[in-house]
Amino acid sequence: MKIVTANVNGIRAAGRKGFFDWVAKTQAYVVCIQETKAQIDQLADELYHPKGYHCFYHDAQKKGYSGVALYCQDKPDEVVLGMGNEEFDSEGRYIEAKFGNLSVISLYMPSGSSKEERQQLKYRCMDHMMAKLVEMKESGRDYIVCGDWNIAHKNQDIRNWKGNLKNSGFLPEERAWLDELFDEAGFVDAFREIEQEEHQYTWWSNRGQARANNVGWRIDYHILSPNLKGSVQSTEIYREQSFSDHAPLIINYDYATPGK
Repeated sequence: MKIVTANVNGIRAAGRKGFFDWVAKTQAYVVCIQETKAQIDQLADELYHPKGYHCFYHDAQKKGYSGVALYCQDKPDEVVLGMGNEEFDSEGRYIEAKFGNLSVISLYMPSGSSKEERQQLKYRCMDHMMAKLVEMKESGRDYIVCGDWNIAHKNQDIRNWKGNLKNSGFLPEERAWLDELFDEAGFVDAFREIEQEEHQYTWWSNRGQARANNVGWRIDYHILSPNLKGSVQSTEIYREQSFSDHAPLIINYDYATPGK
């Protein structure tokens, strides 16, 4: 079972760069998209509804902002919009598809880099999601939570870690939150299930030559409920084409697709 996550930084802009042609080639079971920056009524064109996929969107109330989507080969049993908190759900940050005992989620965690108020909102969202993730674990369902978590976990996940110790996305409190998620709650960073080469990143600043020089951050994840540990077969950060300031993260799982 192949799952893709991609922050497209504008689904219409990514579409113009060939994103949907690429999606068709991947034949992924589910494609998790973040930062659509569009309302559903702006996505009527068949381009945004690729053949072979059921498409679901959760928009932000604010136009041209945030938003998440799921493209699914099989029609889900149920689609859940929102993480159950109006403060965050008004920004279109969570969509979940249920297939049998499996849930696949597209999650876009807030960034705190613009101002302190947004960092405080990010902490509130982290608190809410931690409680929700623990509930998920206790439910016994299988969860694959994909998306832009806006946190680099360890020094190996960011090229210039020394220069970013006081910056949102690499703050001690944020990294400790991921420590708690992985070490205490038992969730799994799917990418790290496979031995990786150095300097593997999924986001690069548009400033300077960050992408060309691979001065990046790994902030896009597949995070698995503990019962899926050991299911990762292969991982890939797709960099052959550039659809946004992020690169898609592709992971293959030893997991029978529920609808097949």
